[in-house]
Amino acid sequence: MLLAIDTATDWAGVALYDPRAHQVRYEITWWARRRHTTTLLPRVNDALEDQGLTPSALHGLVVAIGPGSYTGLRVGLSLAKGIVLAHAVPLVGIPTLDILAYPYRHLTSEICAVIQAGRTRVSWALYTPGDTPTALDGYHLDDVPTLARILRERARPVFVVGELTATQVQTLREEGGPHLRLADPAEGLRRPGWLAALGHRALSEGRRDDPATLSPIYLRHPGSSAP
Repeated sequence: MLLAIDTATDWAGVALYDPRAHQVRYEITWWARRRHTTTLLPRVNDALEDQGLTPSALHGLVVAIGPGSYTGLRVGLSLAKGIVLAHAVPLVGIPTLDILAYPYRHLTSEICAVIQAGRTRVSWALYTPGDTPTALDGYHLDDVPTLARILRERARPVFVVGELTATQVQTLREEGGPHLRLADPAEGLRRPGWLAALGHRALSEGRRDDPATLSPIYLRHPGSSAP
């Protein structure tokens, strides 16, 4: 069984994925706010107990590595690394925005994945359609008017999905140009099941991340990007 952990933003999630059956066997998301430290481990224990498993039954672990909350990311990574080191299972990290884009990889338009970054800013990335979405030019940190201007200047269809406030949605609609299509709020929820699917794919391709060196992706300056 593969365990997926996502604590990148105020929304957190845990999933269990059966690689042999190619099925999500357990999945939960919750509004953690800043309570990742106290809520994550009980949710992981609940997931394992629901499936009648112990940590020793895990065959791999996948964790969201950001962009995202400084504290939230560290909580998720710390627990993931602890489990991996205790039970000698492989670990893989997946960028947070990739999780948002993955369900929409079959669209014909570009995909813009967005999460909240605090101080009215958002982290975002653009993806081209494809079997495994790849960020076009890294991950960025900007205010929403700047993002709207960038998308307007691209002058091509873009599907925008992720965490957006009502005010931010209005700004994108008014300033992003006629080519934007905004997802329904329910479509913007990051499912840990998708994170698990991405992790399974990476592990199947032979990818392994070193627990000693795997670290979060943090964006600190407007317009910044990370590989």
